[in-house]
Amino acid sequence: MKRIVYILTIIGAVLISTSCKDFLEQSSPSDTTLGDVLSDPSSAMALLDGAYDVWRDSRIHSNGMFYELSVCSSDAERHPEKYADQERHIPENLYYGGTSAWANIDIGQTGWERGYSVISTCNQLITNYEATDLYQEWITNGTPTDLSNIYGQAVTLRATIYYELTRYFGDIVNQVSSLEVDSFLTGRDYIWEYHIKEVEKVIPLMYRAGENEQSVKTRMTRTYAEGLVARLCLFAGGYSTRRTDMGADFYHDLDGNTISFETMGAENNGGIYERRTDYMKFYEKAKKYLTDLVNNPGGAELITSDPRGTGANGEAFGNPFQYKFQQMLDLDISTESVYEIPETQGVYSERPYAFGRPSGGGGSNAFPCKSYGQSRMQPTFYYGDFDPDDMRRDATVAVTCSQGNGRETLLNLSPGNKTNGGFGNNKWDENRMNPPYYQKQRASGVNNPYMHMSDVILMLAEVDAVLGDEAGAKENWKKVRSRAFPSDMQSEKVDNYINSKSGDALLDGILTERKFELAGEGIRKWDMIRNGKLPEMIETLKANLSAMVEGLKTNGYYTFPNGNQFPCYVWTKEVDAGSELGYRLTTQCTDESNPLLFPGWRGQYNDWENVGGAGIGAKYNGDYNTNTAIKGLFRYIDPKSAEAAQLEAEGYVRTRWGADIVGYKLSDETGEFTDFSDEYSTYVFRGYQQGIAPIYMYPLTAQTISTSEGKITNGYGFPQQ
Repeated sequence: MKRIVYILTIIGAVLISTSCKDFLEQSSPSDTTLGDVLSDPSSAMALLDGAYDVWRDSRIHSNGMFYELSVCSSDAERHPEKYADQERHIPENLYYGGTSAWANIDIGQTGWERGYSVISTCNQLITNYEATDLYQEWITNGTPTDLSNIYGQAVTLRATIYYELTRYFGDIVNQVSSLEVDSFLTGRDYIWEYHIKEVEKVIPLMYRAGENEQSVKTRMTRTYAEGLVARLCLFAGGYSTRRTDMGADFYHDLDGNTISFETMGAENNGGIYERRTDYMKFYEKAKKYLTDLVNNPGGAELITSDPRGTGANGEAFGNPFQYKFQQMLDLDISTESVYEIPETQGVYSERPYAFGRPSGGGGSNAFPCKSYGQSRMQPTFYYGDFDPDDMRRDATVAVTCSQGNGRETLLNLSPGNKTNGGFGNNKWDENRMNPPYYQKQRASGVNNPYMHMSDVILMLAEVDAVLGDEAGAKENWKKVRSRAFPSDMQSEKVDNYINSKSGDALLDGILTERKFELAGEGIRKWDMIRNGKLPEMIETLKANLSAMVEGLKTNGYYTFPNGNQFPCYVWTKEVDAGSELGYRLTTQCTDESNPLLFPGWRGQYNDWENVGGAGIGAKYNGDYNTNTAIKGLFRYIDPKSAEAAQLEAEGYVRTRWGADIVGYKLSDETGEFTDFSDEYSTYVFRGYQQGIAPIYMYPLTAQTISTSEGKITNGYGFPQQ
């Protein structure tokens, strides 16, 4: 016990050493202080676990910056509330009104501070290990040991933080030693190259995922490190909005050589959208590590079949894509995960609260509890982008939500949160936990899938396409796309579809596949930025949204090019699914004629009445109409038609759907309905200006600038205080 207290005291001292005031001031414990800790794997891992814990709660990857800038700003993803209701919508949508008018330059301060806190702890370990004879032995032998694996994790965790901070802030301070403090900005290109090289060095010293007890997938492994090198390479070789006010030699490589760039568009407030002219070398390196990862993934593998057999309805679950997320909801580590950031049930978890199917429940003891639903989906993505036979559509996008009392209801498309706010993220749903965690919101304990195999394989397909290896690109693309369609559609929807692509169309197809596969996970925006396609994405999205809005206003529906119709009204009926079907929570369903089961992957947990024990679960008071049957979701039904009259005679109720986006109102409706079409079109990427560099990152914080004694300044037109 005394030894454990001693270790935790050291951990606490290291973590406390980083504060708002002195995030760059790092002390180096003497060999006497850390010697015993660093030589013992369990003690050293305890120290590193302190850094992991700060990383988990850093306001970088889950809440905070990811929540504000990544998960809600693409042609797949959007936020739920009105543009004017949240300050975070301004940077999310590229600073309408100009960066100079942005007053809160401290918006990213917590993430910045905690990020450097993690870096500080990692540097403590790295600096001290590199001063030992053990380190020389590791490098000479090039094989993993328990201690070298911990050292490798520290290097990899530090590189992960730099990957995140450069995404959100651009050029930052590259603090890589506990012995020497740097308090000046370093160009992101140097930072990326430095950490690529450092992670490459430790990859042979780390265990692959699942290789032993130390290489669990909730810690960083060789498998993840290889994927991280690839991610860093794709950013290093991709487009980025860089500063023009730092001097010609600010952006240089590891050898000090000034980097040359190819640009896209004109300058914007001292920022230019560009990529390195030597970008291909980074794609070549990414291919090396992605190929090794795919061929030797350790305990991670792409899920290509659904082992669950049949559901309560007697039909096969039949959706390997959805099964990946069900494993997380079962609080298991997903087979497909390369690295998951762990959460603890009863303590904290943004899934499903922010990144899952919404619920209108209260903060505690609800069925399920409140799910705010920060991660929403663009209507054009759900209706217009997906192939109607793609099994990922209904497992990704929710059209219904929970009321919080064990009942289902249609989502409201007017801005708001919980049951309002539009199409939800259906990948995580507390109804699908077994048993569901009903005690408290934001505490379900569902992990964050930070990297998984479909992402890795599609990165490799993308790299192959850029390098001109079309055969390799198609082979890897097919691995992922094939599981999205049933066996009888493989020839048409997979083989013929992929084989028809070549050149630019091949790369575009792979990037679009990544959108279908990774929607709601905050990746799409960054894919578009680094591929130089952010302007194209925004312009296409805004044009599609405008056409959709005009159709809803003019005709009462809009028909997308794929044939799907998005109507202003659907017809709904509350149904006792428990009695009618024997279950409430639905699975895969492609039969549009079944309004209770289609679309699939919705409904309610089958037994909310008995969750938590007698007298605690949902109270239905004799009314067991817990599920919502829907008619006309993809097909316009004229409200004045005989079909509509027949549906109403059967107990269906005409329900506002697209009408709530545009304020559409039939002559027999009472009340006033607000036109929210600007929220779905004009205000989307409101700060975008055609032909000039997009400003998509946060400003550096006032504390960072003021304590640097003039060495650190904001660019892109942001204020300095």
